Amino acid sequence: MPFLDSTVKVSETLLLWFAGLLLLMAALAILGRVPLAYNLRNLLVRWRTSLLTALAFTLVVCLLTVMMAFVNGMEKLTEQSGQPGNVIVFSDGATDESFSSLGFQDSADVARVDGVLRDPATDEPRASRETYVIVTQPLDATPGSKDFNWDGKGPPPKARRRFLQVRGIESPEMAGYVHKLELSAGGRWFSEAGVSEVVDDKTGEKVSAIEAVLGSGIAQELGGDRGPGAGPVKAGETFRVGERLWLCVGVLKMSGSTFDSEVWGKRALVGPIYGKDQFTTLVLRTADAEAARKVASYIKTDYKKANLDAQVETDYFGKLTGTTQQFTYAISFVAVTMAIGGMFGIMNTMFAAIAQRTKDIGVLRIVGFARNQVLISFLLESMVLALVGGLMGCAIGSFADGWTAKSIVSSGPGGGGGKFVVLQLDVDLEIMLTGLVISLLMGLVGGLLPALSAMRLRPLESMR
Repeated sequence: MPFLDSTVKVSETLLLWFAGLLLLMAALAILGRVPLAYNLRNLLVRWRTSLLTALAFTLVVCLLTVMMAFVNGMEKLTEQSGQPGNVIVFSDGATDESFSSLGFQDSADVARVDGVLRDPATDEPRASRETYVIVTQPLDATPGSKDFNWDGKGPPPKARRRFLQVRGIESPEMAGYVHKLELSAGGRWFSEAGVSEVVDDKTGEKVSAIEAVLGSGIAQELGGDRGPGAGPVKAGETFRVGERLWLCVGVLKMSGSTFDSEVWGKRALVGPIYGKDQFTTLVLRTADAEAARKVASYIKTDYKKANLDAQVETDYFGKLTGTTQQFTYAISFVAVTMAIGGMFGIMNTMFAAIAQRTKDIGVLRIVGFARNQVLISFLLESMVLALVGGLMGCAIGSFADGWTAKSIVSSGPGGGGGKFVVLQLDVDLEIMLTGLVISLLMGLVGGLLPALSAMRLRPLESMR
């Protein structure tokens, strides 16, 4: 699991907080004269109350772990989508490839600028010419589709649709080379014709199906349409987009990028079908990141044959973080709200524990323990419960690592464009430590007021 990977970087501030809270617990255990065994015995004797309190911490930390894993997965998705040595070219003024429109001659000419790598055998530029479209895919319960069933009684089923990213590719081998993507075993790139004769599973007749290469994420999604446990679409299997039949000829290896959520087909077929008979995107391969920046700058400012926009591919995907930031703000708000609610819950539980142990507190005071020793004792109990609950929450939340989820990544409101993606939740060490720090802070703040209340109890009055 990623949180066990020693290469994962953790912020120094988070480490300092975690270390500081652990040192605080150690200091409380050392400075407190009330025997630690007394505290542990009380937690075990009142095991129901202790369990419920620990479960409150567990629930909060578990939910936070899953939510942070989702955001972490989105961040890694955009980080891994671009290649530092690639330059992505759009038409001038386009903020996203879905809004771009490149002429055939323009794309051919700009691919030959200095700095773009060439094939030693053919002298052809290492460039991928692509047409990117977003298709609305009707699902089974969409009115008008063949599979829509409704007997007229009661409200009709709600329409279900999916935004499907389809990328028309001129040369799949070149696109795989430029984007550094490989096929899984048993698959192939689509043919020059881009179509195959298959038997339609509905009519039993032979029809022409569009050959497609699927990203691993969308293969899983399309496979799920066939029912629970159906598994991802594999090479040799068919799927539908509306009334059109497609044949999967290959599946891309999981790359952790937005390409995992795309359907690739022959550009000459895909473009006209979906009303885009021009290229939207040109991706150029250069020697390295420095060469990519020089080529992008030249195309954008000094290229004279056409007005084009060019940027390093990693910069383009790096801008698709607006949605991630929105989720981060939302999760931060939820985290604060849950932490406040959790602290009040801890206070209530600890106040109840004090009410049940007033005589115990009186005995402690009578035998010579000072007020500050009583405070330390109760505060330590609260933080022990917080640590146990936090560890349980992290352990349960870690099972979310590798789960798949669907989302949209974009540059935010007004940025234009967006991509439907299938991503993997990622639980790393930083998320685990964040959950533990939040849990310990909840235990510290939530246990402080009850501990102060216990400290102020008068020995003789508590014995009555």
